[in-house]
Amino acid sequence: MRLLRPAVPLLLLCLCLPAHAGERWDEAELAGLVTDARLDEISGLAVSHLHPGVLWVHNDSGDGAALHAMSDSGTHLATVEIEGVRNIDWEDLAGFERDGRRYLLIADTGDNGGIRQTLWLHLVEEPAEVRDQRVRPLRSIQFRWPDGPRDCEAVAVDAQRGEILLISKKRTPPELFRLPLDAAAGPVHVAEPIGRLTGIAQPTPDDLQRNPVFGRYRAQITAADISADGRRLAVLNYRTAYVYLRQGDEGWDRTVARPPVEVPYPWLPQAEAIGFGPDGRTLWVASEKRPTPLLRVPPQQGD
Repeated sequence: MRLLRPAVPLLLLCLCLPAHAGERWDEAELAGLVTDARLDEISGLAVSHLHPGVLWVHNDSGDGAALHAMSDSGTHLATVEIEGVRNIDWEDLAGFERDGRRYLLIADTGDNGGIRQTLWLHLVEEPAEVRDQRVRPLRSIQFRWPDGPRDCEAVAVDAQRGEILLISKKRTPPELFRLPLDAAAGPVHVAEPIGRLTGIAQPTPDDLQRNPVFGRYRAQITAADISADGRRLAVLNYRTAYVYLRQGDEGWDRTVARPPVEVPYPWLPQAEAIGFGPDGRTLWVASEKRPTPLLRVPPQQGD
């Protein structure tokens, strides 16, 4: 019996796939070591697009309401105090561009005890100079979850779609929510559930046997970022990073329903910060524990 040839050659099918379908990342590189006491518990990171070689970070709830600029080798450069707000439990930091201006969104969304009824997102313009200074937020967005408190340590901004994405930490699989980027200050907004993250590996029996407490946390999402072109969503946990590749103009609900690309990195104690570089591909990863290895994860050559 003669086999029928497919109507569309395999080569043509491959050419029809999105250009980023085969993206991969290389092994992580040690870019530097953070030893400065002012950077004691990094839990949010955004790579500057205004100042080459500069990363904006903030500490967890043990610090005041401040952002810190550090070099891409981990040296502290400046402290920017944010006036009029509190660091209740700052957990992530997102950088983005809109109408030719650069912004930073601070996520005061941590809730280990599951008791906070409302949470905050503080929007500031990225400082034009890297120096010690004080700034006030352009806007503070207050919001709540639709069905009761939950912990959230991963927030990202899709400026092109005008969306703020939020990912729950302790739920399995992780839940994806959104808020409008233009949400007004004043009213309490309600985060909208839009999907769940596929492909996040859960703790193995060996993980749980070796460390029954920490083993349960290894898969929980601790940070997120969206590339400047809006094509990639990176999420981090204590085991690895994952990148979801967006196709066409689809919503993020459809993107996270497909398996992501896994981006392994060397073990870090409590890795809780991730950000894309200006090229939209290179990833930066940092930990809450000092001294903090600062990792750079480049894309594979030829991708």
